[in-house]
Amino acid sequence: MSTLEYLMNGFGTALIWYNLIFAFVGVLIGTAVGVLPGIGPMSGVALLIPVTASITGGLPPEQAATSAIILLAGVYYGAMYGGSTTSILLNTPGESSSVVTTLDGYQMAKKGRAGSALSIAAIGSFVGGLVTIIALIALAKPLSNIALKFGPAEYFSLMLLGLAAVSGLAGKSVTKALIMTICGLLLGTIGIDNVSGIARFTFDVPWLYQGIEFLTIAVGLFALGEVFKTILEKDEEDGEIARINNMLPSKEEFKESAGPIARGSLLGFFVGILPGAGATLASFFSYILEKKISKNPSKFGTGAIAGVAAPETANNAASGGAMIPLLTLGIPGSGTTAILMGALMMYNVQPGPLLFEDHPQVAWGLIASMFIGNLMLLILNLPLVRVFAKIIETPKKYLIPMIIAISIFGVYAVQVSTYDLLLLLACGVLGYFFSKHDYPIAPLVLGLVLGPMIENNLRRALTISNGDYGVFFNRPLSLVFLLITVLWLVVPLILKRRGKEVIINVEG
Repeated sequence: MSTLEYLMNGFGTALIWYNLIFAFVGVLIGTAVGVLPGIGPMSGVALLIPVTASITGGLPPEQAATSAIILLAGVYYGAMYGGSTTSILLNTPGESSSVVTTLDGYQMAKKGRAGSALSIAAIGSFVGGLVTIIALIALAKPLSNIALKFGPAEYFSLMLLGLAAVSGLAGKSVTKALIMTICGLLLGTIGIDNVSGIARFTFDVPWLYQGIEFLTIAVGLFALGEVFKTILEKDEEDGEIARINNMLPSKEEFKESAGPIARGSLLGFFVGILPGAGATLASFFSYILEKKISKNPSKFGTGAIAGVAAPETANNAASGGAMIPLLTLGIPGSGTTAILMGALMMYNVQPGPLLFEDHPQVAWGLIASMFIGNLMLLILNLPLVRVFAKIIETPKKYLIPMIIAISIFGVYAVQVSTYDLLLLLACGVLGYFFSKHDYPIAPLVLGLVLGPMIENNLRRALTISNGDYGVFFNRPLSLVFLLITVLWLVVPLILKRRGKEVIINVEG
């Protein structure tokens, strides 16, 4: 079958009535997640995994996996849309990739141009999403065919690169990120070893024989962690919402936005493909690029439409770009895609080169649903801006009990274990501690997801080579991945020792 035939089959799957509902619910919740400050796409997706498991329980396994991933992916790129709303109206980013949007978006809102800023953000996000979907369709099969030639040595080295990339770019301290990565890898070793059958780090506790469940860790660290942070720090920062007047941008604003949207789409896509880079870095780079090439850079920070169009386009393009290494190589490029990967594996669907061969319904159904979801978001976002502005005003005393209830009932519905509920609460406390002391959580989640796969490929490679570790250096592609991994970790340390701060400077 040709790529076009696979894509048509994907649209056939995505257009089934219940999958359309899942896509709609996903993007709607995603937008709300983006609007609510502090939750973010990672927490939103983690929180909804047990909900999707309950809803899709009556469907056949393949259809359940497709419907669940359609909903969860909708939450992911929907949150990228929604994050701009609070940035522009409240000067409060809904999630980290919308931080840059506050610089010009809020200034536009204060000048009575909030409607224009929100509309351009929605249009830019749609174009960015569309560009990445087209690129995903074009690159999916060729990349997966190349990846099929990978052996265990190449996979081991590639997964190490994925861990190093996220560790090197998450948080302010590389050391703290590496500590969290190691913690994730250690958690991944708990349970009965699949090869030897030996119990590892279980301390004769039967509940630990099956290993630590990814879902419990993710929901606890992200969702409950934010709840504890809000309660303990009494985070009640309520800003004044700017008025939304005219919703349609002027011809001049459309003209000024066209270039930044085009450049943001391409830049965001290529940054998104890089493991560990993510939407936040894409939005920063895009903003800096527009400021550097602008004929009048001094207008940035005072309400320039390009300062809204470029980062909002780039962050949505990056979220789509991050799906490429996840689907074709089985390497999550960000914390959210690591959670999506864990969700797929819960349904016995292994992301990677064989995904398009073994589970074409899941892969192409997801790609087709991304196009439908982005279209839904564009139609939804423009008229619903005023509604989402009201969500911002939801008192935390109502919001927090809802998040706690969904977390506890969701995890219990999937695991049916009181031990998992205790672990959930413990992870919530740890999530707060990590957040307070700037320990990034994404590397821990990535280590937990990739750890067993790294161990499995290490074993397979050493079995094939009769215990010779030279197999990782003799194969050219594996050697290249290992060299990039070392450089990714060493270069920032060298720059730091020479007195150079590795920080993205938005102001300059």
